[in-house]
Amino acid sequence: MRYHSLLPLSAILSIGIMSLLITLDIIPAGMAMLEQLKMAFEGHIFALILIIILAESIVYVGFYFPGQFFAVLLVVLAKPEWSDILYLTLCMVLGATLGSVINYFLGQRFAQKKNATDEQKVKYGAEQELKDETRSMSKQGGEQQNSSAKSYSLKYLLIAMIHINSLAFYMFKQGEQNRSFTVVWFAGLLNLPYYLLLIFATSTLSEQVLQLAENTMFLLAIISIWLLVCLYLDYKHYSSRY
Repeated sequence: MRYHSLLPLSAILSIGIMSLLITLDIIPAGMAMLEQLKMAFEGHIFALILIIILAESIVYVGFYFPGQFFAVLLVVLAKPEWSDILYLTLCMVLGATLGSVINYFLGQRFAQKKNATDEQKVKYGAEQELKDETRSMSKQGGEQQNSSAKSYSLKYLLIAMIHINSLAFYMFKQGEQNRSFTVVWFAGLLNLPYYLLLIFATSTLSEQVLQLAENTMFLLAIISIWLLVCLYLDYKHYSSRY
C-alpha cells in the first residue's frame, strides 16, 4: 500500500460499520450468531470450533466474530479429557492456519489488482503520473527490493500473534508484499502451544481475562496504537522525499 496507515484506518472503519449495523439491529451480534451455530452443530463440536476460529481469523470478518473466546469457552464448559483438548486444539490451529492462507492470498490478490491499475494508468496516457510515483520511490527502491526478497521477520510475527485479528492483517500484508509463504506454516506451528496455553489459562484462571481480548474497545485501543505507528512511518517516509 502507498500509505502504511490505510490498513489500520480500514480496520477501524470496519469495526465502526459493524458496530453500527449491530446497534441498528440490521445484523445480529457476533455472540448471537455463534449461539445459532452452536445449536446447528449440536454434537459436532470439532467442526464447530474449526469454523468459528476460521471465521475470526479472516481479515475484517474477525471483528464480527468473537470466535476465539467462544471456542475456548466451549472447550472449558465441556470439561473434556486431555485427549479431547489435544484434538480441539488441533482444530483451532487448523482453522487459524486456513485463515492465514486465505489472508495471504487475499493480500496477493490485492497487490495484483493494484499492479493492474498501474498498467491501466499507462494504457490511458497516465505515464507521467506513474513516472512521478516511480521517481518518488527511487530513493528507497533498492530497500524495497531487498525487503520483498527477504523472508518474514520472526519478531513481527510474534508481535502479530498477540491477537488473532492482528495476525490476520499481518498475513494479508505478507501476501501483499509477496513474502515467503512459509510464514503461514510457521505461524500454524506457533499456534499449537499458543492455543494449548490459551485453553489452560482460561480454565485455570478466569474467562474475564480472555473476554477482555475480545472486547471491542480493547481491539480499538490496539488498532489505534498500530495506526499511530503507521502515521509516524508515513510521515517519516514522505518527509524524507522532500
